[in-house]
Amino acid sequence: MNIYGNYSGRLSTCQSRGNRLKYSYDERRRTASPSGRKSPPQSTGRGTAALRTSSKPPSSDGLGRLPRRARRPSGKRPGGQAGHAGHTLSMVEQPDEVVRHRPAVCRQCRADLSAVPGVVAERRQVLDVPAIRLLAHEHQIEAICCPACHTTSLGSFPASVSAPVQYGPHLQALAVYLHQGQLLPTARTCEALAALCGCQIAEGTLIEWSELAAERLAPTVEHIAELLVASHLQHADETGIRVYGMLHWLHVNCTPFLTHLTWHASRGREAMDEIGIWPRFGGRGMHDRFVSYDAYDCAHSICGAHLVRDCAAVAQQEQQQWAAEMQDFLLDLHDTCQQWRLLHLTAVPPIERDDWVARYFEILAAGYAAQPPPPVSAPGKRKGKPKQSKAKNLLDALLLRAEQVLALLDDLRIPFTNNQAERDLRWAKVQQKISGTFRSATGVTAFCRIRSYLSTMQKQGHSMLAALTAVFHGHPFPVAWAPE
Repeated sequence: MNIYGNYSGRLSTCQSRGNRLKYSYDERRRTASPSGRKSPPQSTGRGTAALRTSSKPPSSDGLGRLPRRARRPSGKRPGGQAGHAGHTLSMVEQPDEVVRHRPAVCRQCRADLSAVPGVVAERRQVLDVPAIRLLAHEHQIEAICCPACHTTSLGSFPASVSAPVQYGPHLQALAVYLHQGQLLPTARTCEALAALCGCQIAEGTLIEWSELAAERLAPTVEHIAELLVASHLQHADETGIRVYGMLHWLHVNCTPFLTHLTWHASRGREAMDEIGIWPRFGGRGMHDRFVSYDAYDCAHSICGAHLVRDCAAVAQQEQQQWAAEMQDFLLDLHDTCQQWRLLHLTAVPPIERDDWVARYFEILAAGYAAQPPPPVSAPGKRKGKPKQSKAKNLLDALLLRAEQVLALLDDLRIPFTNNQAERDLRWAKVQQKISGTFRSATGVTAFCRIRSYLSTMQKQGHSMLAALTAVFHGHPFPVAWAPE
């Protein structure tokens, strides 16, 4: 839905004011002299000098008290809240073993009670795991001589039993779960299996099992990609990884129920085209301001958390009051949309929505009015696009992407942040911290396919270990999905 239509005169006036001030700023930039530059206003609002941003190295923070976060305090005490469904140990209906404790003699007269029947006065249960050991299942084929023609016929082994001695699917699933699901390095995974099960597995065997799982999951991951193409809303992000010690990029496309990970040497449109999800996607994409996403013909939304951080950086480093006000606006917008969702509404009511959009453009108008003109280039210098300040770049982005920022006012299903994609990428960063670079293309491909499958299964309520066991049985769990 286009948010620029059907608004009050106040909104149109405010938007026009922002465009006029932007034009006025450009005119001043062309005509101003270096001596005419104004100093930026000092900010006194929330989230300016007290905020730390990722634009500065941690070593520059000093020894003072850590700055407060942009996140607002909830006012709630730590721990479980009122109405929270607690979790505690519960007795099972059918215990695996019952141990009866009977008194041998009467505690009063010391008479023998061994032959006297008793009743259960109290029960207690201890939940534990059995001693883990390998179970040996022997398969035998029989030779039978036909009594009619005296021909000997042999039975056949199952297709999954292909060697004289081999490990079974449950152990294979446990090994890959520890390695890919819990990100243990290969050596530590083999040590853990030796301690748990008493089996000595070579690191090469573990890698072969991971590659086997990845090969069997290729159709499932392709199916996840097709479901993402048909989804109403998807999140996307990318992060750097090391393959062969060189920089590559891990791309994620996801929803609350689906995860698709893949890697590519390119970060931008070349990779996105080759992956094939964005060129066919017709819903709404949630992402950051990386320009490659803008090339695709679908609806777009911008991550509000990124904008909050950008506003905090401008407010802190350039002391611009409008940036602190925009930061407050975005946090207020998030809180308000949360309240409307609790009322089971699909959109913010029109009157309130118009007020929010008008306030947005009023802050932008104030921001353009506060921008000093940059100094005029010296004569004789090569002409080109003049460099702008971070504040001006952010203002232009907020104006050009206003519909993408405010789209959640018209559709409360749209989240405020792109946290879903960042959560799904976090496992890759953990893996890099633990194991460093990927050492082969097959290794990073196996990681992407297995993590795509495991993340999707976990989102849909399945045990990751059970899902991997199904893979080694030859029948991965089906991916559940329904149009929103």
